[in-house]
Amino acid sequence: MGEAAVAAHNVFVYGSLLSDDVVRVLLNRVPPSSAALLNHFHRFSIKGRVYPAILPVQNRHVSGRVLMGISDPELHILDEFEDVEYQRTRVEVSLLESSDKLQAHAYVWRNTSDPNLYGDWDFEEWKQVHKESFIKMTMGFMEELELPESKPIGATYESFYQQ
Repeated sequence: MGEAAVAAHNVFVYGSLLSDDVVRVLLNRVPPSSAALLNHFHRFSIKGRVYPAILPVQNRHVSGRVLMGISDPELHILDEFEDVEYQRTRVEVSLLESSDKLQAHAYVWRNTSDPNLYGDWDFEEWKQVHKESFIKMTMGFMEELELPESKPIGATYESFYQQ
C-alpha cells in the first residue's frame, strides 16, 4: 500500500502535545503544524493532573495548534495516549496565519460535569514544572504500548506520578 493510500488526519492539540518533544516520543516525528484557535471551548486544569481538558463553553476559545498529515496508525497512538477520559471529536478550528477554517480531530473531556475541572491551564507553567517528567512518563507509555498486555495511559500516568 503506497503513501497516498494512508488517510491523513488533522489533530488540534492544546496541552502536553503542544510540546514537540512529547509529540516526537509518541509519533517518532514532529508533523507539520499550524497555530490555531478553537472557538467556544475552554481549557481547564484538572485537580491532581498535569495535563488539561477542554469542554464546550460559549464565548471562550482555546489556542493550540493543528498537527497535519497524521496517519491512521499515528491517530491510533494518539487515541491510546488520550485514553478513555477523552473522546475524539470533529471540530472546526481557525488557523491563525490565514484565518482559514479547518476540520480537525480534538480530544474533548468526556465528563462534562467533572468537579475536578477548574480555572485555566497554563502551557508555559507546564513546560517549566512538568515537561521533563511528562516526557519520561510518555516514554514509559510507548514502551508499554508495544507489549501484548499494555495498560492504559491512565494506569501508566498513575504509577509514574506516584513514584
